[in-house]
Amino acid sequence: MTQYLKNINWKYVLVMCIGNILAGMGVAVFKLSGLGNDPFSGMNMAVAAKIGIAYGNFQVLLNLVFLIIEIAFGRHFIGLGTVVNAVFLGYICTFFYNIFTDTLSLEPTTMVQRLIVLCIGVVICCLGLSMYQMPDEGVAPYDSLSLIMSEKWPKIPYFWHRISNDAFCALVCYLAGGIIGIGTLVTAFGLGPVIHFFNKHFTGPLLEKIK
Repeated sequence: MTQYLKNINWKYVLVMCIGNILAGMGVAVFKLSGLGNDPFSGMNMAVAAKIGIAYGNFQVLLNLVFLIIEIAFGRHFIGLGTVVNAVFLGYICTFFYNIFTDTLSLEPTTMVQRLIVLCIGVVICCLGLSMYQMPDEGVAPYDSLSLIMSEKWPKIPYFWHRISNDAFCALVCYLAGGIIGIGTLVTAFGLGPVIHFFNKHFTGPLLEKIK
């Protein structure tokens, strides 16, 4: 553990933490749009509301289950980023959503307004995910599932492992009364190119500068 701490680039950790804050804000913006969240967040929000538990609390509990799987089968994916994402992302989302709705009284009503909010969410979330992922400080418990599955069953491309997990989450979200909409499709299939843009033009140069 001592050696692990000595090897940590704390500047990278700071970038990763800022990335998680932005990712949580992005999830809150997606929720504000009312057009659907990413499958995992949407499922957690819907199930948490269904059983009467705070979204952040439910996400931590579920992440603990996935963390056990990650420790058992994908320990090499674990880092500080794993813990930060698993514990804090749900609470960060709730914090920003409450600011948007309670403090700023934001409530997009028309489809045009919702689509604009959705696009803003894409930018914020993709920047956050880029800053969270590129420092390589650990994989979130849910994200590690697809990576572990692709290692266990390499004949099946990673894409299909990820799609199957996201499809299951979307189904649970729908059955629990959550929103499945264009935002769900965008987060499931459309974030990659935007994340790549930030990797190339912002996060990559930033990490190169501070390493």
